[in-house]
Amino acid sequence: MSTKSILNDTSIAFLESYLNNASPTGYESEGQKLWMNYLKPYVDSFITDTYGTAVGVINPDAPYKVVIEGHADEISWYVNYITEDGLIYVIRNGGSDHQIAPSKRVNIHTKNGIVKGVFGWPAIHTRLRDKEEIPKLSNIFIDLGCENKEQVEALGVHVGCVITYPDEFMVLNENKFVCRAIDNRMGGFMIAEVARLLHENNKKLPFGLYIVNSVQEEIGLRGAEMIAHRIKPNVAIVTDVCHDTTTPMIDKKVEGDLKMGKGPVIGYSPAIQNKLRDLIVATAEENKIPFQRHATSRATGTDTDAFAYSNGGVPSALISLPLRYMHTTVEMVHKDDVENVIQLIYEALLKIENNETFSYFK
Repeated sequence: MSTKSILNDTSIAFLESYLNNASPTGYESEGQKLWMNYLKPYVDSFITDTYGTAVGVINPDAPYKVVIEGHADEISWYVNYITEDGLIYVIRNGGSDHQIAPSKRVNIHTKNGIVKGVFGWPAIHTRLRDKEEIPKLSNIFIDLGCENKEQVEALGVHVGCVITYPDEFMVLNENKFVCRAIDNRMGGFMIAEVARLLHENNKKLPFGLYIVNSVQEEIGLRGAEMIAHRIKPNVAIVTDVCHDTTTPMIDKKVEGDLKMGKGPVIGYSPAIQNKLRDLIVATAEENKIPFQRHATSRATGTDTDAFAYSNGGVPSALISLPLRYMHTTVEMVHKDDVENVIQLIYEALLKIENNETFSYFK
């Protein structure tokens, strides 16, 4: 399969609408509806759970179950405190970066719809008299253009409202996808494309395939933890993002040597089952898919960990997408890597044998 044939105009249109839609942690359902609508022609049925994880299922009656998984949620902020002057202080919902906040526009999600605001910041003229303060959680604030707390509340804004950035999808230099929330709605997109390719190429799998778009990864892998116990899979292949380490101020001795455009990143960690990873490496080599390797010490920090340690232990592996500027509004990935992750997961599924245990002792 040529990588040039994987993404089409319909794929890209879905990707753009899916990325542009806000799906903050705990509020993923609107994005999940878009995703399920796209996936519907390629699966037999759906499972959803109480907190919003969505699963497309192929061969739902098969006893042997394989999961491919990404997560649906994006980092965001909560309204935490409204001053008498009508300014808003925030707390994190996931790993939101305080340093990028000043002068960013924001969307506050209320029952009345979106309320616009900005993260204010003192003018440079007023900051040069003494040592400059850097942005931190205690001094960043949102201005809605209101004169007092009553005006803020009249707009429907209250403590607990969730806040996202409006930054939208764009393509740089023909092959770099840029948006907020590529971490990790790109994962949901890629596993949906795997389902599309299986359908379009008329591939019949001997097992049940569970295409899982989990919620609440950004606050501790919670959605994956819940759905793993629901599905009770036999195997899980997870896709998430990892750091491109080639831009300034990143220490490769700490973060590894990874570059977007050089291929999917295959993970090494105790949570990653060696025989399953070996199958994925062999798949990449046999299909001439470029790949990189990344060691992640005791935990991957992704939903891989939640699947691996569920249900008495599930053989799990991680295929990551190299990404620049994680947890900013300008997250960037290479189109070739996106297509190669899709192809690698697709080909790995065709290589997994029904009822394979991946046991070290056989």
